[in-house]
Amino acid sequence: MLKRFLKFIQEENLVDSSNKILLGVSGGIDSVVMLDLFSKSGFNIGISHCNFGLRGQESDEDNSFVELLAQKHDVPFYTKKFDTYNHAKDQSISIQMAARDLRVNWFEEIKFNHGYNYYATAHHLDDQIETILNNFFRGTGISGLHGILPKCDNLIHPMLFCFREQIETYANQYQIEYRVDSSNKKTKYTRNQIRHQLIPVIKNIYPNYQKTITDNIQRLKQVENIYKDQIQNEFGKFLETKNEYLKLPVKKLRNLQDSETYLYEVIKHYGFNYTNSTNIILSIDSSSGKCFLSDTHKITKDRDYLIIEKRNNNEQREFKIEKDKNILLDPIKLKIQSQDISSSFKISKNQNIAEVDSAKLKYPLVLRKWGKGDFFCPLGMDQKKLLSDFFIDNKVSVPDKERTWILTSDKQIVWIIGHRIDNRFKITESTINILAIECI
Repeated sequence: MLKRFLKFIQEENLVDSSNKILLGVSGGIDSVVMLDLFSKSGFNIGISHCNFGLRGQESDEDNSFVELLAQKHDVPFYTKKFDTYNHAKDQSISIQMAARDLRVNWFEEIKFNHGYNYYATAHHLDDQIETILNNFFRGTGISGLHGILPKCDNLIHPMLFCFREQIETYANQYQIEYRVDSSNKKTKYTRNQIRHQLIPVIKNIYPNYQKTITDNIQRLKQVENIYKDQIQNEFGKFLETKNEYLKLPVKKLRNLQDSETYLYEVIKHYGFNYTNSTNIILSIDSSSGKCFLSDTHKITKDRDYLIIEKRNNNEQREFKIEKDKNILLDPIKLKIQSQDISSSFKISKNQNIAEVDSAKLKYPLVLRKWGKGDFFCPLGMDQKKLLSDFFIDNKVSVPDKERTWILTSDKQIVWIIGHRIDNRFKITESTINILAIECI
């Protein structure tokens, strides 16, 4: 098992010996075995555990169990308890999706703050098969038919070389203790229905279904590479990227054979499905202003273009930044650092970096969208100026204005992010400590 684990890591180029890896450990058999394999392999690892609070005392006991594992392996341990139910309610998403979002955002924060290169979860080949079946019946493009990838940006899945049965054999062989999640036996969730109801029927009809599906995964990966090249060759010729939105010429899209499929391969990354793609193509000759929405993005027919952009779901929301906060991941990524000023200090000319006098700030700082009537004193000026006039003078487009965030202190604008700081918060000769804020 250990040799196969190391071989898979090498073949898929997941990590190397110089990398620092954060392991997501729930306490269940899959993640505990993954921890054991990483530990025996000598990798530089840390353990993170998400307490989603969904099973009461059982969730707290899982937390304690994983903490003891971290002590046993003498590795760093990070844990956090989430209010998953309220997060799901606030975002109007499922509990499973809420848990995933909370986990990913927190893993990213740990990775950033503690210098990890990758984070790993313990999905195995049975999870892979369940994912493919779920995608197939729910509706998917070709990418959904290869399921979970071994590596996706900073996320790795090093257990995709083995099945659950092999993990159980290994755990029994080395007497590895683990926790059993009682919710895995319930058929409340779709994935559990597939696992406990659909898979047994498939196994009865096709006893070798596991090998057949995993072989097909490899073939589909190769087919997808060819498919992606064709999509890229076509869209690479005319897809335009401007700041945070895409522009797709209607005329060129209309001339493509199987245009629904081409369009779907672009818009699926923004929460749209194939039905959306078909409806957009059917209405492509309609007048300007027609709009299609996903949970996160909108597509607008604007004269000769389809414009794909992120929905402004946060216009009326405020995000507080406390004094000890050094990174913000949502709704935008901000890196925040306090430092004493030195004789060698030079103010950055980068518009995505604001450096202000810490003594002039009052916490919590507030991040929000700009609104009608907002004003500030542009750097270098003592008089007030409406933001709307500032945008006009600087020829900021309507889509870019809609995306603009402002940072405030005690209701005064500190920084129009990406544009200009307020003169009232500038660094002067009497400044002792500065706060540097970078929009990543």
